[in-house]
Amino acid sequence: MKTECYHLDERVITLPIPESYKDCITLIKSDRYRTTGKKEKGIMVVLYHLMPFTHSVLFWFRMCQHRGWLWPLCRVMHIRACRRSKVYLPLSVKAGYGLYMGHCMCMVVAEGTVIGNNVNLSQFVNIGTNNETPAVIGDNVYIAPHTSLVEDVHIGNCATIGAGAVVTRDVPENATVAGVPARVLHYNEPGRFIKSRVEPPPAPPKGERLDQLIIEN
Repeated sequence: MKTECYHLDERVITLPIPESYKDCITLIKSDRYRTTGKKEKGIMVVLYHLMPFTHSVLFWFRMCQHRGWLWPLCRVMHIRACRRSKVYLPLSVKAGYGLYMGHCMCMVVAEGTVIGNNVNLSQFVNIGTNNETPAVIGDNVYIAPHTSLVEDVHIGNCATIGAGAVVTRDVPENATVAGVPARVLHYNEPGRFIKSRVEPPPAPPKGERLDQLIIEN
């Protein structure tokens, strides 16, 4: 699996770029682990998401990240799942390992948004932009319900954004913010709501592949 690196202040966010459907399944397993806290076989995870009662937006989003022979079907199913759940999650979004979407309903993520590893997105979250300058979200970030991220704000690693906040400025690493507009409340217990974290493998040296996933209990 290839990787892309994004700079966030003095940190570097490493995001996976699938090269096969096997890579897509690896990402789906990491997302599933964030929900259950259990390691599951790929086939069981796939079968679960194919059940009609499940929220499958994230599953089909991951499957669309590789343009293989299944891409037309995956694209149709992604559109269908998004409409069903009232979720706007375009394929141009870059998302790391272990993305958790709380209740998977009623949220908007602007095109081109960069989402780090082990990020929690809650219901009724709006990550928007009118100027094609989307947000960059670091690793281990918790975004509570009814939160709005406006334009190209940078959310530092292990930040916590309280419910109903409107974020118009960058959020420092390890900070807890809330309010309209959002202000820093404290720096206590950073990343405390991020459970069952997936530790992404380090970026490989140039020319080498990244094909292992390390899960941290």
